[in-house]
Amino acid sequence: MLRIENLNTHYGPSHILQGVDLQIPAGKIYAVLGRNGVGKTTTVRSIMGLVRPSSGRILLDGHDIAGWAPHRIARAGVAYVPEGRLIFPDLTVLENIRVGERHPARIWTMGRLLELFPSLRERSSNRGWQLSGGEQQMLAIARALVSDPRAVLLDEPSQGLAPLVVRELAEVIKRLCAEGVTILLIEQNMKLAEAVADELHIMVKGRIVYRAPPAVFRADEEAIRGRYLTV
Repeated sequence: MLRIENLNTHYGPSHILQGVDLQIPAGKIYAVLGRNGVGKTTTVRSIMGLVRPSSGRILLDGHDIAGWAPHRIARAGVAYVPEGRLIFPDLTVLENIRVGERHPARIWTMGRLLELFPSLRERSSNRGWQLSGGEQQMLAIARALVSDPRAVLLDEPSQGLAPLVVRELAEVIKRLCAEGVTILLIEQNMKLAEAVADELHIMVKGRIVYRAPPAVFRADEEAIRGRYLTV
């Protein structure tokens, strides 16, 4: 469904992504783990068109979308939940969601989103700045879903959240997958990634250097952590 082939991205003279290859089947959750600064966020920003790749292909159902403008990529069925959430603090919950609505949603209608996120229904008239960190994260996901995407890019969704909220987030991610949404999860929280992903990948210096299903990853976890993930 989403295939990345030999993707290279530069920021000026800095070569950030150095031949990234990744293939995510439809309806699956793939996670990318790695230390800060290795290129995880650049990967999803390149997919979304927020950073123009230097070379390589990004195939969405066989169509190369590399270098497209972000609005074209969104219309093609890709949604992005950015690191830090970036909700609008002075807009209400409902207004924040409607910002992401290109046309009336057919799948993820407002009623269905408020069913998925009951805390947002209870606080639908509250403004963004009045929400907790967990509520803001759920709002950012709801804003992405209202465009009825086929693929969602989640960048560090557990950042700054309490363990209980992270568990709730895991259930939401698994439900989205069960509904047929393809998910690329960028994370540093290894436990969350293990709990939800169909396959885990490790990125080092702009390259994918390891990939495995969760069972294999758990068996190798101590060695992987020491080699790739600890500072």
